Amino acid sequence: MIRVLIVDDSATAAHLLSRLFSSDPEFSVVGIASNGNDAINMAAKLKPDIISMDVIMPDMDGFEVTRKIMSTQPTPIVIVSSDQVSMSFRALEAGALAAIAKPQLDNQAALNSLRDELLFTFRAMAEVKLVRRTQRTNNSVATQPQIAKPSQAKIVVIGASTGGPQALQEILKDLPSTFPLPIVIVQHISTGFTDGLVRWLSQSCVLPIHVVTENQLLQGGHVYIAPEEKHLEITKDKRLKLGTSDKEHGVCPSVSHFFRSVAQTYHSSVIGILLSGMGRDGAAELKLLRDLGATTIAQDQESSVVHGMPGEAIRLGGASHILPASAIASTLCSLITPSDTIGC
Repeated sequence: MIRVLIVDDSATAAHLLSRLFSSDPEFSVVGIASNGNDAINMAAKLKPDIISMDVIMPDMDGFEVTRKIMSTQPTPIVIVSSDQVSMSFRALEAGALAAIAKPQLDNQAALNSLRDELLFTFRAMAEVKLVRRTQRTNNSVATQPQIAKPSQAKIVVIGASTGGPQALQEILKDLPSTFPLPIVIVQHISTGFTDGLVRWLSQSCVLPIHVVTENQLLQGGHVYIAPEEKHLEITKDKRLKLGTSDKEHGVCPSVSHFFRSVAQTYHSSVIGILLSGMGRDGAAELKLLRDLGATTIAQDQESSVVHGMPGEAIRLGGASHILPASAIASTLCSLITPSDTIGC
């Protein structure tokens, strides 16, 4: 049984969430807190397995509540919000594991889809061992980048899911303005959160970050993030195309779909990276890139929130480098050109 504490100042939203959790016999709602102070007290008293956290509340926001709970009673927290997306990402910085959209009552089809996403995410996040997240911070500081052979790569491609935003921030903030290659990212994320992810990452990254538009021409030193509900492809003339919305591995955009396109276009002239995430999206395709001679990196288990995708890639032999998120930026710089040339 997964014991859930719901934190939401809206009685209507809290009732809806309670009803959705109660529809699955694997979940039990142990309490509902309508403000931040109650949430902190109930987390300590009830010791839930996981917390559903709203962002906007009357006494303190979800970011501050998350920070205080993680410092006193570490508990898996998932942000469930329909607004203030940028604040949701701040809560990820404070220790929340994931952020998803709040279900709405006025669209039954969307409600059913979000119910499935909600239960799937909470089921997976309830199993995350937070002691490992503490170890991650300590280990990441001490870890040095692996010695890497210079690469002739023309592009960096990254796939990520749950835990990916935190890893992306860790990587992008350490890249200098002189980083010469385009970086293209497929990040699984709830509908409505992509623009907020771009704004949040832009606060700590000096490279320009864009949501991909149809037929977009790649530029060196720019970061491109796939939009929601469209597969991403790349053409031989360095343009990004948006494909169908059919799901692969249960997701769209799919890392696997994009990495196959990259393999067809760039062959070995790629640095492929697979970050924290549930499932196996992109794992076989990272192996494909490595088999073609590309340089491939998988995030290590200690620094991953969920080691599904990178772990599967490692199991398949698809990673030429296994690194914590904190070491990936400096490794990228050393792969492309001597670090004193581009300032890493």
